[in-house]
Amino acid sequence: MTPAEVAAYPVETPHAGRDDPMALTRRRMAANGQWQPGQVAGRRWPIGCVALEITQRCNLDCTICYLSEISEAVPDLPIAEVERRIDMIHALYGPGTNLQITGGEPTLRDRAELLRIVRYAADRGLRPALFTNGIRARRPLLSALVDNGLVDVAFHIDLTEQLKGYDSERALHAVRSRCIEAVRGLPLAVYFNTTVFAGNLAEVPDIARFFVAHADVVNLASFQIQADTGRGIDRFRHDAVTLPRVEAAINEGADGALIFGQLQPGHGECNRYAMALVCNGRTHALAPDGGFAATMMDATQDLTLERRSPARSIARAARWLAAHPRHIGPTLGWVAGRGWAMRRDLWAARGRVHKLSFMIHNFMDAGALQCERLDACIFHTATEEGTVPMCLHNARRNEFILSRLRAHGDRPDAEPPFQLTPKTLKGRAKHPSGGSDGVGR
Repeated sequence: MTPAEVAAYPVETPHAGRDDPMALTRRRMAANGQWQPGQVAGRRWPIGCVALEITQRCNLDCTICYLSEISEAVPDLPIAEVERRIDMIHALYGPGTNLQITGGEPTLRDRAELLRIVRYAADRGLRPALFTNGIRARRPLLSALVDNGLVDVAFHIDLTEQLKGYDSERALHAVRSRCIEAVRGLPLAVYFNTTVFAGNLAEVPDIARFFVAHADVVNLASFQIQADTGRGIDRFRHDAVTLPRVEAAINEGADGALIFGQLQPGHGECNRYAMALVCNGRTHALAPDGGFAATMMDATQDLTLERRSPARSIARAARWLAAHPRHIGPTLGWVAGRGWAMRRDLWAARGRVHKLSFMIHNFMDAGALQCERLDACIFHTATEEGTVPMCLHNARRNEFILSRLRAHGDRPDAEPPFQLTPKTLKGRAKHPSGGSDGVGR
């Protein structure tokens, strides 16, 4: 896309007469060659999630970061504006929409304000998730957030964060373990995000093995490939860091049992997804027959599962099967086939099985956006007027994070560059001659 095309890309806004969001997503997937058996977008939901950035501040200075050099100087959104944007997201995509409460680092907001934001989103029928680096997300805060309606928590931990005393991803397993213990037993779906770059690509198999070993708590492991965007000093992706290479590295750590692509969320060049069963510490493909997975996903479009309670999800699925008897036979055949393939592990684990999903996000460079991928994007970010694809938001971040200041008179002179203090200088503003080889250490 040319700079003019990027600047003109429209914001998704709620308006009278707007098309049904699910039908609109189906048309977009078809128009961009992504409507196929197993496509989740337009069947299960109209949007994968919407990120709501409640602060631009962060307590880390990552070598790869989507924030801009002026982010630290931008005031937090007022609570009234946060709630207005939650209403807007509800109007666009309806109840049940996954809402990422993020930043910056969202736990830097006042505790009472953070609780209020989660409560408001939950009361509006959205599914609020906290996206955090985990530094301030301790058990008391997480427990209070659950009491106010939090559904998911996602911890982002990797070498780009430059945490002191941790010189490898293996060393960072201690940090990941502390996060796991902070949420153990809470009714939350637990995710982990990892930025993949040249400096940790060789360790991706070990990271995947860690998540397999902790599948009793971890529900999804997301691997996000480095992109040239934001303020980070590591600008360029190494040639070795490709979508197929990352997929192979994850599968190596998961015993080769993952089958990516049976279910496809959004654009195939942006996202890759695989589900697995973990039993006795071993990974098994959830559905070796991709046809069964696609058929059941299509058939269960209206079945809403409770991520915070596997028992409730199983009960709902059982009631759905009872109401749709033609699917009982194939489902029992799947159960029997999986049970036989896993029989030794099931015996050793006394029948305990956990589901673990893997996701790969292949974000676009800010200067190399592709219109068809933006049109099929399932991960949006909320702005003052509506929502836009995340990659577009990152490419035009200053425009979006300053728009409210200009429009509402909070900072009519809100134009970069701001005068940042030594404390708020981060990324390229702090390290103007930082590395650009994608190694990050």
